[in-house]
Amino acid sequence: MNEANCLMILNLDDIHWDSLFPPSSDGVDLATFTQLHAAKSILVTGAGGSIGAALVRAMTALNPGQLVLVDSSEQNLYSIHKQLSSQSMHHVPVLGSVADERCMRDIFVRFRPQIVYHAAALKHVPLSEMNPFAVIENNVFGTATLDDLASEYGLERLVMVSTDKSVAPESIMGASKRLAEMMLQTRKEEHRHVTSIRLGNVLGSEGSVVLLFLEQIARGGPITVTDPNVERYFITMDSTVLRVLAAAADCPAHPSIAIPVLGNPVKISDLARFLIAESRAKNIQITYTGLRPGDKLREKFVAPGESVSHETRNLLQWVGGPHLAVSHLAPGLAELRAAVKHRNLGQLLFALMDLVPEYLPSAYLREHMSGTVS
Repeated sequence: MNEANCLMILNLDDIHWDSLFPPSSDGVDLATFTQLHAAKSILVTGAGGSIGAALVRAMTALNPGQLVLVDSSEQNLYSIHKQLSSQSMHHVPVLGSVADERCMRDIFVRFRPQIVYHAAALKHVPLSEMNPFAVIENNVFGTATLDDLASEYGLERLVMVSTDKSVAPESIMGASKRLAEMMLQTRKEEHRHVTSIRLGNVLGSEGSVVLLFLEQIARGGPITVTDPNVERYFITMDSTVLRVLAAAADCPAHPSIAIPVLGNPVKISDLARFLIAESRAKNIQITYTGLRPGDKLREKFVAPGESVSHETRNLLQWVGGPHLAVSHLAPGLAELRAAVKHRNLGQLLFALMDLVPEYLPSAYLREHMSGTVS
């Protein structure tokens, strides 16, 4: 490692983002959401992940009656449990998967959550392409389990963290999140406060390209970028937390999809050059490696056929569009379950494309239709 190349970059807080990402005027104080959460039983799935943990930390200032933290990663759960324990914050850490119906039902029976923030997801695009069955089991059937329990136990509010990759998806991850969005919109109960919020790239989240670039700079380079024209929307973690909480507070009394009001997308190559300049490192090269399976050059927040509402006070917009009929959803999900059970990739992809017609599987998955991908 070239020590001269790591003098400036210590952590994300050392980076002056304003020149690349002008600060957004959220105009929202965390205390705004105290009334919604005070004395409530709150469940956070994926509580040890970067977004889940940021939500949990914010929640400690909102005076919840009880925090239930679910994560399938022992290390991640231990980390957030340790943080809250040092603050003497009452919470219940649960090591388990949202796809485990018995585990999740036990949580609903014992703790009667009133608000659920569903941040648990398998989200790394290239890794997901190599593990499609796990992605469907977690992202689709885990969400279905939560949705069923929310309906059965009369949950007040359910917010799922989704992604811009759900729009015209070309990755199994994006398609799984689009299907999860659609599932949450199919129930017709009155006063159903259920919403999905599509996020772009969250600065500093797990798997963030920013963290990868910082590691590569610390090693003396090169920085690897997939394509010189690839671009993404970025949002800070603080803004992410405020918008997710706002999605819970402002969601209408029917299933909905929210998107954050953001600035312009940023080219990843420009981000790489910005971080090199911020680090004051010398002789760091950028190399282009080509798009990976499931990658797209650009992401969008709104699909063809969807409409967008006017901006709200919390810098959110609400998306309206066609819903998936329950009569079509049930047999489609049954087909997906059978595909996961039998590890039949061809069956899985055809079932997923039937439910999400705009999904275009990657060449990698099409080449592995024999079911050899696990």
